[in-house]
Amino acid sequence: MATLDVRLVPALSDNYVYLLRDTETGTVAIVDPAEPEPVEEALARLGWRPSLILNTHHHGDHIGGNEALKERHHLRLTGPRAERGRIPGMDDLVAEGDRFHLGKRPVRVFEVPGHTRGHVAFWFEDADALFCGDTLFALGCGRLFEGTPAQMWDSLLKLRGLPDSTRVYCGHEYTAGNARFALSVDPDNAALQIRAQEIADLRARGEPTIPSLLGIERATNPFLRADDPALAARLGMAGAAPAEVLGEIRRRKDHFR
Repeated sequence: MATLDVRLVPALSDNYVYLLRDTETGTVAIVDPAEPEPVEEALARLGWRPSLILNTHHHGDHIGGNEALKERHHLRLTGPRAERGRIPGMDDLVAEGDRFHLGKRPVRVFEVPGHTRGHVAFWFEDADALFCGDTLFALGCGRLFEGTPAQMWDSLLKLRGLPDSTRVYCGHEYTAGNARFALSVDPDNAALQIRAQEIADLRARGEPTIPSLLGIERATNPFLRADDPALAARLGMAGAAPAEVLGEIRRRKDHFR
């Protein structure tokens, strides 16, 4: 059965770059190349020839390898229309609801502002794979550098509505720290307690915690549960709007040590 082959490429201190290959056509894309060297090494090891870069947002640790990789491999660069002028060299601009193909794999675009104002996510529906940059993390969400809690909540609701089987490929290996924080605001969540131990075991073995499954995120990620009355009550915010609850969770995370 034709599918999408996804390889994680660690970069910088805690970034993940993703190499995607449509196994039916052999078409290869690079998602958010933080730096060129580890990407080149992985491509050479795999024997893959890329044709496309996908960028979720403009931050340097997600586009730092664009120029060198684009020039060497003659790649097209696809990124968010709302970040035009902040990502040099984009060839194809995408926005909410746009659809395109990687080989024969259909891709749907979601606009998910909050971390940056023009952030997008790429959903490969028939491969159960979501590439969400720094909007949704395993057990976390991105800092609100350019958006509001309401914007981030709306963005997370879009992603939360995808199938439970969706594999979540985020931009960083932040999961162990996110788990410690999640337990601080949601200590009685049995599913979270089990997951936190699984994460600790993975990291002790030097293994990645990514991808996570959206169904598990829905049950354990406090940022996806800002509309849970029990969580709001535990934060002293019973009856508050979900966006306000998310803002408080994000504030606490920003100061968590």
